[in-house]
Amino acid sequence: MDLNNILKLIDAVSESSLSSFSLDDGNIKLNFETDKKMDISSNPELIKSLENNLYNYNNVNCDNNKHNINNNETADNDTTADNSKTEPEIVSGKEITSPLVGTFYTAGSPEDEPMVKVGDTVKKGQVIGIIEAMKLMNEIESEYDGVVKQILVNNEDMVEYGQPLFIID
Repeated sequence: MDLNNILKLIDAVSESSLSSFSLDDGNIKLNFETDKKMDISSNPELIKSLENNLYNYNNVNCDNNKHNINNNETADNDTTADNSKTEPEIVSGKEITSPLVGTFYTAGSPEDEPMVKVGDTVKKGQVIGIIEAMKLMNEIESEYDGVVKQILVNNEDMVEYGQPLFIID
């Protein structure tokens, strides 16, 4: 499975209502998780659609031993809003966004200090974070000279393509 097909699969899963998806293709193991919640146990069409889409991505082996779709059930008649994860208010400035889907890290290793903190001055091209995608560490470079006004994600947060990470002014 090549990178383009993996990116297409990521897009397909991201656009679906799944909260979790795993694929083990022997050489490649993919796991996607999100805060979305949906009960797919009663939706065999969705499961079948995902299985068919997997066959279209470079003929990946999709027997029941090779993939796992987790279904998170939503509570019946639950009308309360979950405000435990509120979006941070974004201050004005230039956004640096995520170039890919993955896990964001503020430092090269757990023992290291964060690469940048709010108030730090950064130069264009300076490494300010890392996104791990498929066991590859991708350095995130500042696109601008300026001061870090806000860091919009926490260490080890899952980030999406295009998601704002930093505000530089």
